[in-house]
Amino acid sequence: MLEPIFEADFLPCAYGFRPRRRAHDAVAEVHYLASRPREYTWVVEGDITACFDEISHLALMDRVRARVADRRVLALVKAFLKSGILSEDRTLRDTTAGTPQGSILSPLVSNVALSVLDEHIASVPGGPASSSVERARRQRHGLPNFRLVRYADDWCLLVKGTRSDAEALRQEIADVLAPMGLRLSEAKTLVTHIDEGLDFLGWRIQRHRKRGTSRRYVYTYPSRKALRAVMAKVKTWCRKVGVGQPLDVLLRKLNTALRGWCAYFRVGVSSATFSYLSHYTWRTVWRWLRRKHRKTTWKQLRRQYANGGWWPTGNELELFDPEKVSTTRYRYRGSVIPSPWQAA
Repeated sequence: MLEPIFEADFLPCAYGFRPRRRAHDAVAEVHYLASRPREYTWVVEGDITACFDEISHLALMDRVRARVADRRVLALVKAFLKSGILSEDRTLRDTTAGTPQGSILSPLVSNVALSVLDEHIASVPGGPASSSVERARRQRHGLPNFRLVRYADDWCLLVKGTRSDAEALRQEIADVLAPMGLRLSEAKTLVTHIDEGLDFLGWRIQRHRKRGTSRRYVYTYPSRKALRAVMAKVKTWCRKVGVGQPLDVLLRKLNTALRGWCAYFRVGVSSATFSYLSHYTWRTVWRWLRRKHRKTTWKQLRRQYANGGWWPTGNELELFDPEKVSTTRYRYRGSVIPSPWQAA
């Protein structure tokens, strides 16, 4: 019942926990704004300290009351916020701030709280509400233009100006979030140039020279952190699954993780990363097989687990090969993302 009410107010720059929007849309928006001819080159990478744990209940309820008058609904929303958290030692801790994660209401109310940032950026000169004529005039006068892209509590502010303009906006955002009980992490909220690159939602977005040419383009590819995470998952499964179990048990675990990871990252420049991940997984699985059969020769192992070849295959399953996943380019949708709620 609450979602259509607040969806009417949410701005297009917010992508997380919203219907028919996804992380790929947020990444595509950053790529679009940083590319020629827009060239928003300075980026404020935002990091909110313990966002879901520190949202002020008082400030949040004030924003909910501005759109909802029914006292029964308000009481229910407050009950969700005050419901408490069951800790690992099975004791119930009171929640005096924040939105309890796991609650079905938390994604929506967190967007309600963080929309103060969206509204502030949209209202100031040089923001997304400015016309192309006004943005051009500001650029001639040496004034910055900027756009916000937010996915839940992960956000980045793209600035077409100077580094000092970006740093000034970082402090301005900190002041906007303070009334909601939120704080920016001084160490993790960075100001970077698009040529240096930024990590956003698992992707590395960076502008560099295209091989064989003098032209520079913005590329999106899996970040090193995301690659290390899936490699650690492969290594963990090869340790958790005992060598006494059939190979199919290990392949079932690995294939599920690898398919999901590749499906998320196939819409970028990911071929080289997929190739590296494929070779790493192949080596790790063969090490597991060597531990399983310590006295067996390579020829016997290949005959038993690879049909005489080199690619691990069980009785029912074959190891998923990330290198065979074809990459595509995500279609930029911009402001034409459809809403499930029809205008009255």
